[in-house]
Amino acid sequence: MAEFEIDPRILSGSEPLARLKLCDARLGNDARWPWIILIPRKPGAREIEHLAPKDRAQLMEEAVIAGHAVRAMGAALGRPVEKLNIGALGNVVPQLHAHVVGRRADDAAWPGPVWNLPGATAYEPAALARAKAAALDLLQSAALKAAS
Repeated sequence: MAEFEIDPRILSGSEPLARLKLCDARLGNDARWPWIILIPRKPGAREIEHLAPKDRAQLMEEAVIAGHAVRAMGAALGRPVEKLNIGALGNVVPQLHAHVVGRRADDAAWPGPVWNLPGATAYEPAALARAKAAALDLLQSAALKAAS
């Protein structure tokens, strides 16, 4: 059986956050949006249909948890999230992964999609620390609940 590895393109555009029951959760490195990427640890998975039914349900649960974490990130950064976007596109990176993105009516892409929008903005170190801390509070408590 193949070993699970995260696609290098995901690694280069994100920061590690937490290991959930099914997914590795990573913070998207674009300060324009609070953004979490969920990568199911299933080697070779490219589509949600490649997951067993219980794993599909777990992915949805983890997307909900990531949504709460994204909202917490937005609040910590002084830009409360008004709308969550969740997408599993796979057109550029075929490895199964889901994006959970916090949106606002005044964000750089509103009302259009955020995918591959030019002008990615790196986090300032203090903002990155606040975003990570806010996300980790929720993700780690969810990981502990899942382990028990």
